[in-house]
Amino acid sequence: MTEHEREMVSPDADLDDRAVEGALRPKRLEDFVGQERVREQLSLVLRGAQRRGRAPDHILMSGGPGLGKTTLAMIIAAELGAPLRITSGPAIERSGDLAAVLSTLQEGEVLFLDEIHRMARPAEEMLYVAMEDFRVDVVVGKGPGATAIPIDIAPFTLVGATTRAGLLPAPLRDRFGFTAQMDFYRADELEHILRRSAGLLGVDLEDDAAVEIAGRSRGTPRIANRLLRRVRDYAEVHGDGHLTLGTARAALTLYEVDDQGLDRLDRAVLDALMRRFRGGPVGLSTLAVSVGEEPETVEVVAEPFLVRSGLIARTPRGRVATPEAWAHMGLTPPPDAAFGAGISDAAPVEPPDPS
Repeated sequence: MTEHEREMVSPDADLDDRAVEGALRPKRLEDFVGQERVREQLSLVLRGAQRRGRAPDHILMSGGPGLGKTTLAMIIAAELGAPLRITSGPAIERSGDLAAVLSTLQEGEVLFLDEIHRMARPAEEMLYVAMEDFRVDVVVGKGPGATAIPIDIAPFTLVGATTRAGLLPAPLRDRFGFTAQMDFYRADELEHILRRSAGLLGVDLEDDAAVEIAGRSRGTPRIANRLLRRVRDYAEVHGDGHLTLGTARAALTLYEVDDQGLDRLDRAVLDALMRRFRGGPVGLSTLAVSVGEEPETVEVVAEPFLVRSGLIARTPRGRVATPEAWAHMGLTPPPDAAFGAGISDAAPVEPPDPS
């Protein structure tokens, strides 16, 4: 499996995505599509702060990649009419790195800290005080003669984003006044996003083509916009640039994205699970070896969507194919499989007859 094939339905952003997303992102909260509850709650938080003339509470946004956390951070700054500073957890390696950022913030500025769960522990402890008391303690010197010098910082609003909220320590989570849980998008919301993006890109997108692309986008706007661009490429090379249902289906078939949004790796995992292991249960390492991938790749790239789609289940004994998975792959489960009950994950077995 090539890196290009893997990126087609990956929710993570590549350089091309970042370049295009900047032009496609909505600038105001009222233009943001989807996440109705989060939008309503966030609107109340921002309006209340503006009426009081104070910076709003710190905001934590949790959810998978590609769901709009960065876009909402930019919208928050725009709604407040405040500057926006952007950094990420991996970039904060030491407490001094964080102190340098916090000490230069202007009053009311919005600090967006992406992947906040990956920040170094000493920096986390400094952030506790900064969020609560708007102060950083800078240590000068080493050993017994070291001295902590408190430095006041301007009141600011921290917007943290994480794909793994469970990795955040409780003291840090508790300091956020509002937590937004980002959900995956409905098909009709993705269709709206695709039509808007097509208009901004100058693409003629038919309604049924938008429905087709949305249905294969795994509930993620970033993937929807990426597939839209690939269908546009196909239409310009093999047609007149008009995005019809036939063009969309042909392009997505070429890129091996099926009608449920599964890509080549997803189908390889399901195929190995059912043909070689009779539906499981099978251990992650064994399953990864059978498809020629690293266990982390299978666990991080393929499994989340397969589990969310109800195609595989995680059990204490390993991964198990569900009845929906057998149906999607067009295979008939063997009578003794019972969808994984009692089957060992130690050794492969002969595949069942697909007919």
